[in-house]
Amino acid sequence: MTHPDRIGKYVVKRELGSGENTRVYLVYDAFFNADIALKVYDVDMGDAQSLTRSQFLNESSLVGKLEHPHIAAILDAFSDGNVTYVAMEYVPGTSLYARAQPDKLMPIEEVIEIGFKCCGALDYAYRQGIVHRDLKPSNILVDHGTDIKVADFGAAFIRGAQHTQMMDVGTPSYSSPEQIRGDDLTYRSDIYSLGVVLYVLLTGTRPFEATNATALFHKILTEAPPAPSSRRWGIAPELDAIVLRAMAKLPEDRFPDWAEFALALAKVGGLGAKTRTVSDSEKYTRLRALPLLAGFEDAEVWELVRASVWRRAPAQTAIVREGDIGTSLFILTEGEAAVTANGRLLNVLGVGECFGEMAYIRGDNAPRGATILATTDVTVAEFELSALAGLSMSCQLRLVRALLRSLADRLTLSNARISRGS
Repeated sequence: MTHPDRIGKYVVKRELGSGENTRVYLVYDAFFNADIALKVYDVDMGDAQSLTRSQFLNESSLVGKLEHPHIAAILDAFSDGNVTYVAMEYVPGTSLYARAQPDKLMPIEEVIEIGFKCCGALDYAYRQGIVHRDLKPSNILVDHGTDIKVADFGAAFIRGAQHTQMMDVGTPSYSSPEQIRGDDLTYRSDIYSLGVVLYVLLTGTRPFEATNATALFHKILTEAPPAPSSRRWGIAPELDAIVLRAMAKLPEDRFPDWAEFALALAKVGGLGAKTRTVSDSEKYTRLRALPLLAGFEDAEVWELVRASVWRRAPAQTAIVREGDIGTSLFILTEGEAAVTANGRLLNVLGVGECFGEMAYIRGDNAPRGATILATTDVTVAEFELSALAGLSMSCQLRLVRALLRSLADRLTLSNARISRGS
Protein backbone atom coordinates (compact mmCIF):
# COMPACT_ATOMS: atom_id res chain seq x y z
CA MET A 1 0.00 0.00 0.00
CA THR A 2 1.40 3.39 -0.97
CA HIS A 3 1.80 6.14 1.58
CA PRO A 4 3.39 9.60 1.66
CA ASP A 5 7.13 9.74 2.37
CA ARG A 6 6.72 12.52 4.92
CA ILE A 7 3.92 14.13 6.90
CA GLY A 8 5.06 17.42 8.35
CA LYS A 9 8.33 16.82 10.20
CA TYR A 10 7.82 13.05 10.38
CA VAL A 11 9.26 10.36 8.09
CA VAL A 12 6.58 7.79 7.26
CA LYS A 13 7.53 4.13 7.57
CA ARG A 14 4.23 2.34 6.99
CA GLU A 15 0.49 2.53 7.54
CA LEU A 16 -0.73 0.88 10.74
CA GLY A 17 -4.46 1.09 10.17
CA SER A 18 -7.38 3.29 9.25
CA GLY A 19 -10.77 4.38 10.54
CA GLU A 20 -13.75 6.14 9.05
CA ASN A 21 -12.03 9.53 8.96
CA THR A 22 -8.47 8.75 9.98
CA ARG A 23 -5.34 6.92 8.96
CA VAL A 24 -2.63 5.93 11.42
CA TYR A 25 1.00 5.70 10.33
CA LEU A 26 4.17 4.49 11.96
CA VAL A 27 6.56 7.42 11.60
CA TYR A 28 10.04 8.37 12.73
CA ASP A 29 10.61 11.45 14.85
CA ALA A 30 14.19 12.65 14.30
CA PHE A 31 14.04 15.03 17.29
CA PHE A 32 13.28 12.24 19.78
CA ASN A 33 15.07 9.57 17.70
CA ALA A 34 12.05 7.31 18.14
CA ASP A 35 9.15 5.75 16.28
CA ILE A 36 5.71 7.17 17.08
CA ALA A 37 2.16 6.67 15.82
CA LEU A 38 0.67 9.50 13.77
CA LYS A 39 -3.11 9.75 13.43
CA VAL A 40 -3.96 11.80 10.34
CA TYR A 41 -7.50 13.16 9.94
CA ASP A 42 -9.03 13.06 6.44
CA VAL A 43 -11.89 15.53 6.99
CA ASP A 44 -12.26 19.29 6.85
CA MET A 45 -11.52 20.81 10.26
CA GLY A 46 -13.35 24.01 9.35
CA ASP A 47 -16.75 22.57 10.26
CA ALA A 48 -17.33 23.66 13.87
CA GLN A 49 -20.02 20.98 14.34
CA SER A 50 -17.83 18.14 13.07
CA LEU A 51 -17.53 15.17 15.44
CA THR A 52 -14.04 14.53 14.10
CA ARG A 53 -13.05 18.14 14.78
CA SER A 54 -14.18 17.72 18.39
CA GLN A 55 -12.13 14.54 18.69
CA PHE A 56 -9.05 16.33 17.39
CA LEU A 57 -9.54 19.27 19.76
CA ASN A 58 -9.93 16.86 22.68
CA GLU A 59 -6.73 15.02 21.90
CA SER A 60 -4.77 18.16 21.06
CA SER A 61 -5.74 19.66 24.44
CA LEU A 62 -4.11 16.67 26.16
CA VAL A 63 -0.68 16.96 24.53
CA GLY A 64 1.94 16.28 27.21
CA LYS A 65 -0.65 16.08 30.01
CA LEU A 66 -1.18 12.34 30.47
CA GLU A 67 2.00 10.83 31.89
CA HIS A 68 1.14 7.40 33.20
CA PRO A 69 2.73 4.01 32.42
CA HIS A 70 -0.64 2.59 31.33
CA ILE A 71 -1.87 5.48 29.18
CA ALA A 72 -0.67 6.00 25.60
CA ALA A 73 0.91 9.46 25.72
CA ILE A 74 -0.26 12.18 23.32
CA LEU A 75 2.93 13.88 22.13
CA ASP A 76 2.01 16.48 19.53
CA ALA A 77 -0.91 17.89 17.53
CA PHE A 78 -1.00 20.10 14.44
CA SER A 79 -3.55 21.46 12.00
CA ASP A 80 -3.38 23.88 9.07
CA GLY A 81 -5.20 24.09 5.76
CA ASN A 82 -3.36 21.06 4.41
CA VAL A 83 -2.95 18.47 7.13
CA THR A 84 -4.30 17.67 10.60
CA TYR A 85 -2.67 15.08 12.84
CA VAL A 86 -2.08 13.89 16.40
CA ALA A 87 1.22 12.23 17.33
CA MET A 88 1.00 9.49 19.95
CA GLU A 89 3.23 7.04 21.75
CA TYR A 90 3.72 3.98 19.55
CA VAL A 91 2.60 0.71 21.16
CA PRO A 92 3.96 -2.18 19.08
CA GLY A 93 1.32 -4.76 20.00
CA THR A 94 -2.32 -4.99 18.99
CA SER A 95 -5.43 -3.92 20.88
CA LEU A 96 -7.36 -6.15 23.27
CA TYR A 97 -10.02 -6.59 20.60
CA ALA A 98 -8.06 -9.55 19.24
CA ARG A 99 -8.13 -11.19 22.70
CA ALA A 100 -11.87 -10.67 23.22
CA GLN A 101 -12.84 -13.49 20.86
CA PRO A 102 -14.23 -16.84 22.14
CA ASP A 103 -11.36 -18.82 20.59
CA LYS A 104 -8.57 -16.50 21.79
CA LEU A 105 -9.40 -15.90 25.45
CA MET A 106 -6.62 -14.99 27.86
CA PRO A 107 -6.00 -16.81 31.15
CA ILE A 108 -8.28 -15.45 33.86
CA GLU A 109 -5.28 -14.21 35.87
CA GLU A 110 -4.15 -12.06 32.94
CA VAL A 111 -7.60 -10.48 32.59
CA ILE A 112 -7.48 -9.56 36.28
CA GLU A 113 -4.02 -8.03 35.81
CA ILE A 114 -5.22 -5.94 32.87
CA GLY A 115 -8.28 -4.78 34.80
CA PHE A 116 -6.09 -3.72 37.71
CA LYS A 117 -3.83 -1.66 35.46
CA CYS A 118 -6.79 -0.04 33.71
CA CYS A 119 -8.12 1.03 37.12
CA GLY A 120 -4.86 2.81 37.87
CA ALA A 121 -4.78 4.52 34.47
CA LEU A 122 -8.40 5.69 34.63
CA ASP A 123 -8.03 6.85 38.22
CA TYR A 124 -5.05 8.97 37.14
CA ALA A 125 -7.06 10.38 34.21
CA TYR A 126 -10.01 11.19 36.48
CA ARG A 127 -7.72 13.07 38.86
CA GLN A 128 -6.72 15.17 35.83
CA GLY A 129 -10.41 15.95 35.25
CA ILE A 130 -10.97 13.39 32.47
CA VAL A 131 -13.73 10.82 31.95
CA HIS A 132 -12.84 8.57 29.00
CA ARG A 133 -16.46 7.80 27.88
CA ASP A 134 -15.47 5.27 25.19
CA LEU A 135 -13.64 2.48 26.97
CA LYS A 136 -13.66 -0.78 24.99
CA PRO A 137 -11.15 -3.51 24.04
CA SER A 138 -10.11 -1.78 20.81
CA ASN A 139 -9.11 1.33 22.81
CA ILE A 140 -6.78 -0.62 25.10
CA LEU A 141 -3.44 -1.36 23.46
CA VAL A 142 -1.17 -4.25 24.43
CA ASP A 143 2.53 -3.47 24.72
CA HIS A 144 3.53 -6.99 25.75
CA GLY A 145 2.12 -9.58 28.13
CA THR A 146 -0.33 -7.79 30.41
CA ASP A 147 1.33 -4.39 29.98
CA ILE A 148 -1.38 -2.24 28.46
CA LYS A 149 -1.97 1.37 27.43
CA VAL A 150 -5.40 2.99 27.53
CA ALA A 151 -5.72 5.03 24.33
CA ASP A 152 -8.07 7.21 22.27
CA PHE A 153 -9.28 10.07 24.45
CA GLY A 154 -11.04 11.69 21.50
CA ALA A 155 -14.47 11.16 23.09
CA ALA A 156 -13.39 12.09 26.61
CA PHE A 157 -15.03 14.69 28.81
CA ILE A 158 -12.30 17.10 29.92
CA ARG A 159 -13.05 19.38 32.85
CA GLY A 160 -12.25 22.99 32.03
CA ALA A 161 -11.80 22.42 28.29
CA GLN A 162 -11.98 25.60 26.20
CA HIS A 163 -13.76 23.97 23.26
CA THR A 164 -17.33 22.68 22.97
CA GLN A 165 -17.41 19.04 24.00
CA MET A 166 -19.41 16.23 22.46
CA MET A 167 -22.33 14.81 24.39
CA ASP A 168 -23.62 11.87 22.32
CA VAL A 169 -20.54 9.62 22.41
CA GLY A 170 -19.59 6.06 23.28
CA THR A 171 -19.95 2.57 21.85
CA PRO A 172 -23.42 1.08 22.51
CA SER A 173 -22.37 -2.30 23.93
CA TYR A 174 -20.02 -0.64 26.44
CA SER A 175 -22.22 2.34 27.34
CA SER A 176 -23.48 2.76 30.89
CA PRO A 177 -27.21 3.17 31.60
CA GLU A 178 -26.71 6.86 32.44
CA GLN A 179 -24.80 7.32 29.18
CA ILE A 180 -27.78 5.93 27.28
CA ARG A 181 -30.15 8.23 29.16
CA GLY A 182 -28.01 11.27 28.34
CA ASP A 183 -27.26 12.05 31.99
CA ASP A 184 -24.13 13.86 33.14
CA LEU A 185 -21.31 11.32 33.38
CA THR A 186 -18.80 10.75 36.15
CA TYR A 187 -15.94 8.28 36.57
CA ARG A 188 -18.55 5.69 37.56
CA SER A 189 -19.65 5.52 33.93
CA ASP A 190 -16.10 4.46 33.04
CA ILE A 191 -16.26 1.92 35.90
CA TYR A 192 -19.33 0.41 34.21
CA SER A 193 -17.56 0.30 30.83
CA LEU A 194 -14.50 -1.38 32.35
CA GLY A 195 -16.83 -3.94 33.90
CA VAL A 196 -18.14 -4.74 30.41
CA VAL A 197 -14.58 -4.92 29.06
CA LEU A 198 -13.65 -7.45 31.75
CA TYR A 199 -16.83 -9.43 31.02
CA VAL A 200 -15.94 -9.62 27.33
CA LEU A 201 -12.28 -10.52 27.98
CA LEU A 202 -13.32 -13.26 30.40
CA THR A 203 -16.08 -14.84 28.31
CA GLY A 204 -15.59 -13.78 24.68
CA THR A 205 -19.22 -12.62 24.68
CA ARG A 206 -20.94 -9.34 25.43
CA PRO A 207 -23.28 -9.29 28.42
CA PHE A 208 -26.17 -8.01 26.27
CA GLU A 209 -26.87 -8.85 22.64
CA ALA A 210 -29.68 -7.53 20.42
CA THR A 211 -30.52 -7.12 16.74
CA ASN A 212 -30.76 -3.34 16.94
CA ALA A 213 -29.64 -0.45 19.13
CA THR A 214 -33.09 0.19 20.63
CA ALA A 215 -33.41 -3.38 21.88
CA LEU A 216 -29.81 -3.33 23.14
CA PHE A 217 -30.36 -0.13 25.10
CA HIS A 218 -33.54 -1.58 26.65
CA LYS A 219 -31.58 -4.59 27.90
CA ILE A 220 -28.77 -2.45 29.32
CA LEU A 221 -31.33 -0.30 31.15
CA THR A 222 -33.58 -3.06 32.49
CA GLU A 223 -31.99 -6.53 32.47
CA ALA A 224 -29.43 -8.09 34.79
CA PRO A 225 -26.44 -9.58 32.93
CA PRO A 226 -25.76 -13.29 33.38
CA ALA A 227 -22.78 -14.04 35.61
CA PRO A 228 -19.50 -14.44 33.67
CA SER A 229 -19.05 -17.89 35.26
CA SER A 230 -22.20 -19.05 33.46
CA ARG A 231 -20.32 -18.56 30.18
CA ARG A 232 -16.84 -19.79 31.13
CA TRP A 233 -15.73 -22.51 33.49
CA GLY A 234 -13.20 -21.58 36.17
CA ILE A 235 -14.32 -18.04 37.00
CA ALA A 236 -14.49 -17.68 40.77
CA PRO A 237 -17.66 -16.38 42.46
CA GLU A 238 -15.57 -13.51 43.88
CA LEU A 239 -14.66 -12.40 40.36
CA ASP A 240 -18.29 -12.70 39.25
CA ALA A 241 -19.23 -10.35 42.08
CA ILE A 242 -16.60 -7.77 41.11
CA VAL A 243 -17.60 -7.64 37.44
CA LEU A 244 -21.32 -7.50 38.22
CA ARG A 245 -20.85 -4.80 40.83
CA ALA A 246 -18.95 -2.68 38.31
CA MET A 247 -21.91 -3.14 35.93
CA ALA A 248 -24.62 -2.19 38.43
CA LYS A 249 -27.49 -0.18 36.90
CA LEU A 250 -27.20 2.66 39.41
CA PRO A 251 -23.85 4.50 39.61
CA GLU A 252 -23.99 4.58 43.41
CA ASP A 253 -24.20 0.76 43.51
CA ARG A 254 -20.86 0.42 41.72
CA PHE A 255 -17.46 0.75 43.34
CA PRO A 256 -17.16 4.10 45.13
CA ASP A 257 -13.80 4.84 43.51
CA TRP A 258 -11.12 3.34 41.30
CA ALA A 259 -8.93 2.39 44.25
CA GLU A 260 -11.57 0.07 45.74
CA PHE A 261 -12.19 -1.49 42.31
CA ALA A 262 -8.44 -2.09 41.88
CA LEU A 263 -8.01 -3.53 45.37
CA ALA A 264 -10.93 -5.92 44.83
CA LEU A 265 -9.25 -7.18 41.65
CA ALA A 266 -5.89 -7.48 43.40
CA LYS A 267 -7.48 -9.50 46.20
CA VAL A 268 -9.25 -11.96 43.92
CA GLY A 269 -6.10 -12.20 41.79
CA GLY A 270 -4.15 -13.21 44.90
CA LEU A 271 -6.26 -16.28 45.70
CA GLY A 272 -3.85 -19.18 45.90
CA ALA A 273 -0.92 -16.77 45.70
CA LYS A 274 1.42 -19.02 47.69
CA THR A 275 1.65 -21.41 44.77
CA ARG A 276 1.96 -18.82 42.02
CA THR A 277 4.43 -16.27 40.80
CA VAL A 278 3.92 -12.73 42.06
CA SER A 279 1.62 -10.78 39.72
CA ASP A 280 2.18 -7.16 38.74
CA SER A 281 -0.98 -6.14 40.60
CA GLU A 282 0.30 -7.76 43.81
CA LYS A 283 3.70 -6.12 43.34
CA TYR A 284 2.13 -2.69 42.90
CA THR A 285 -0.31 -3.12 45.79
CA ARG A 286 2.41 -4.24 48.20
CA LEU A 287 4.86 -1.49 47.23
CA ARG A 288 2.19 1.21 47.23
CA ALA A 289 1.27 0.30 50.84
CA LEU A 290 4.82 0.60 52.21
CA PRO A 291 5.57 3.66 54.41
CA LEU A 292 9.08 3.58 52.89
CA LEU A 293 7.59 4.60 49.52
CA ALA A 294 4.85 6.90 50.80
CA GLY A 295 6.11 9.93 48.86
CA PHE A 296 6.35 8.18 45.49
CA GLU A 297 4.07 9.02 42.57
CA ASP A 298 2.01 6.14 41.15
CA ALA A 299 4.10 6.15 37.96
CA GLU A 300 7.27 5.84 40.04
CA VAL A 301 5.85 2.86 41.93
CA TRP A 302 5.19 1.23 38.56
CA GLU A 303 8.83 1.94 37.64
CA LEU A 304 9.88 -0.02 40.73
CA VAL A 305 7.53 -2.86 39.78
CA ARG A 306 9.23 -3.15 36.40
CA ALA A 307 12.73 -2.89 37.90
CA SER A 308 12.19 -5.68 40.44
CA VAL A 309 12.38 -9.45 40.55
CA TRP A 310 10.11 -11.04 43.16
CA ARG A 311 10.15 -14.43 44.82
CA ARG A 312 8.37 -16.27 47.58
CA ALA A 313 10.49 -18.34 49.97
CA PRO A 314 9.61 -20.65 52.85
CA ALA A 315 10.84 -20.19 56.42
CA GLN A 316 14.53 -20.95 57.08
CA THR A 317 15.57 -19.85 53.59
CA ALA A 318 18.76 -17.74 53.49
CA ILE A 319 17.94 -14.80 51.20
CA VAL A 320 21.40 -13.24 51.53
CA ARG A 321 24.47 -14.89 53.07
CA GLU A 322 27.24 -13.18 54.98
CA GLY A 323 30.33 -12.85 52.78
CA ASP A 324 28.45 -13.18 49.47
CA ILE A 325 29.24 -10.63 46.77
CA GLY A 326 26.27 -8.63 45.48
CA THR A 327 24.89 -5.17 44.81
CA SER A 328 21.16 -5.91 44.90
CA LEU A 329 18.77 -4.01 47.14
CA PHE A 330 15.94 -6.00 48.74
CA ILE A 331 12.58 -5.05 50.26
CA LEU A 332 10.69 -7.51 52.46
CA THR A 333 7.04 -7.27 51.40
CA GLU A 334 5.62 -10.21 53.39
CA GLY A 335 6.74 -12.13 56.47
CA GLU A 336 9.73 -11.71 58.81
CA ALA A 337 13.47 -12.30 58.55
CA ALA A 338 16.38 -12.39 60.98
CA VAL A 339 19.63 -10.50 60.49
CA THR A 340 22.67 -12.37 61.80
CA ALA A 341 26.44 -11.81 61.66
CA ASN A 342 29.16 -14.04 63.08
CA GLY A 343 26.42 -16.23 64.47
CA ARG A 344 24.82 -13.43 66.50
CA LEU A 345 21.28 -12.11 66.03
CA LEU A 346 21.44 -8.41 65.17
CA ASN A 347 17.89 -7.55 64.18
CA VAL A 348 14.52 -8.84 63.01
CA LEU A 349 13.07 -7.34 59.82
CA GLY A 350 9.35 -6.94 59.15
CA VAL A 351 7.19 -5.99 56.18
CA GLY A 352 8.41 -2.85 54.44
CA GLU A 353 11.98 -3.01 55.70
CA CYS A 354 14.88 -3.18 53.31
CA PHE A 355 18.33 -4.75 53.33
CA GLY A 356 21.31 -4.54 51.03
CA GLU A 357 20.95 -0.75 50.84
CA MET A 358 24.62 -0.10 51.67
CA ALA A 359 25.71 -2.11 48.64
CA TYR A 360 23.29 -0.12 46.48
CA ILE A 361 24.40 3.24 47.85
CA ARG A 362 28.10 2.38 47.52
CA GLY A 363 27.62 0.70 44.14
CA ASP A 364 30.53 -1.67 44.74
CA ASN A 365 30.98 -5.44 45.05
CA ALA A 366 31.97 -5.59 48.70
CA PRO A 367 31.06 -8.78 50.61
CA ARG A 368 27.71 -8.81 52.41
CA GLY A 369 28.09 -8.02 56.09
CA ALA A 370 25.23 -10.18 57.37
CA THR A 371 22.97 -13.13 56.63
CA ILE A 372 19.24 -12.54 56.11
CA LEU A 373 17.29 -15.66 57.11
CA ALA A 374 13.53 -15.99 56.58
CA THR A 375 11.89 -16.87 59.90
CA THR A 376 8.44 -17.20 58.30
CA ASP A 377 7.25 -17.65 54.74
CA VAL A 378 8.32 -14.44 52.97
CA THR A 379 7.88 -12.48 49.77
CA VAL A 380 10.91 -10.42 48.73
CA ALA A 381 11.43 -7.82 46.01
CA GLU A 382 14.98 -7.70 44.63
CA PHE A 383 16.35 -4.72 42.72
CA GLU A 384 19.56 -5.21 40.75
CA LEU A 385 21.87 -2.21 40.63
CA SER A 386 21.67 -2.06 36.82
CA ALA A 387 17.84 -2.07 36.92
CA LEU A 388 17.78 0.75 39.48
CA ALA A 389 20.16 2.77 37.29
CA GLY A 390 17.48 2.70 34.58
CA LEU A 391 14.87 4.42 36.76
CA SER A 392 13.93 8.03 36.09
CA MET A 393 16.02 10.57 37.97
CA SER A 394 13.05 11.62 40.11
CA CYS A 395 12.42 8.00 41.11
CA GLN A 396 16.10 7.39 41.90
CA LEU A 397 16.24 10.54 44.03
CA ARG A 398 13.13 9.58 46.01
CA LEU A 399 14.54 6.08 46.53
CA VAL A 400 17.91 7.32 47.82
CA ARG A 401 16.15 9.71 50.22
CA ALA A 402 13.89 6.91 51.46
CA LEU A 403 16.86 4.60 52.04
CA LEU A 404 18.80 7.29 53.87
CA ARG A 405 15.79 7.89 56.13
CA SER A 406 15.62 4.15 56.80
CA LEU A 407 19.32 4.00 57.64
CA ALA A 408 19.00 7.04 59.91
CA ASP A 409 16.11 5.39 61.75
CA ARG A 410 18.16 2.23 62.27
CA LEU A 411 21.13 4.22 63.52
CA THR A 412 18.90 6.07 66.00
CA LEU A 413 17.50 2.74 67.22
CA SER A 414 21.00 1.25 67.58
CA ASN A 415 22.18 4.26 69.56
CA ALA A 416 19.18 3.93 71.88
CA ARG A 417 19.98 0.26 72.47
CA ILE A 418 23.63 1.07 73.24
CA SER A 419 22.56 3.77 75.67
CA ARG A 420 20.21 1.41 77.48
CA GLY A 421 22.97 -1.20 77.73
CA SER A 422 25.62 1.17 79.09
